Amino acid sequence: MTGDAGIRAVAVLDDELRRGMYRFIRAARRPVTRDEAAAAVGISRKLAAFHLDKLVDAGVLQAGYQPVSGIRKVGRAPKVYQPVAADIRVSIPPRQPDLLADILVDAVLSGTQSDDSDNRDDSDNGDEDGRERDGQVRRAALRAARRRGHRIGAAEREQARPGRLGAERALTLTAAVLGRHGFDPDRGSSTCLRLGTCPFHPLADRAPELVCGINHAFLAGLLDGLGAATVEAVLDPHAGECCVELRARRG
Repeated sequence: MTGDAGIRAVAVLDDELRRGMYRFIRAARRPVTRDEAAAAVGISRKLAAFHLDKLVDAGVLQAGYQPVSGIRKVGRAPKVYQPVAADIRVSIPPRQPDLLADILVDAVLSGTQSDDSDNRDDSDNGDEDGRERDGQVRRAALRAARRRGHRIGAAEREQARPGRLGAERALTLTAAVLGRHGFDPDRGSSTCLRLGTCPFHPLADRAPELVCGINHAFLAGLLDGLGAATVEAVLDPHAGECCVELRARRG
């Protein structure tokens, strides 16, 4: 849970009573009734219901009706609450470490395993073999990043059904997609889209060549998936901004 949803979740948990009930429900590891939540923080059932519904509205808890321990002979099952299966994280500007992690895991799983001969101890060729393995991993990461970008772009195109995209319309659609992924897009002109933040920062500071390459491949794949052939992703680093700029293709 990130972005605006994460901010709403953090805001609703700023209340001490809600925070106490939320901690109690998480620790219970089972659906909890209003009576149990109320008793846990020492308030009335009616007041507990108010706060629990606020937590549900903010996406922190989910509610339902189901039997709990014991036998109820009359009436319907009580309303119960349990945590949603999502982490709560807030970053301003928003970051995307999960996206980068997914890309790297995909790269590892997509065919970077060496055959048995790669694992032999060869002192004469050790450095050369190491460089080759590093190159294989990098290429796999770039392929994985491009595939991930393509999937996101293709899904957006399927939903929006924009038809043929000229450069200006392609940049507008791309800006909307990237805004949801933490890139902070800025239309400097009708033919250029600057990305105000790097969603992979501060990881980009640690390995700029690798991370910027992954970012570039991801954005190129996104454009391809969107069918935005009139726009290209260009590496053009600027201090404090994303390393990639999206530009209308010449001609």
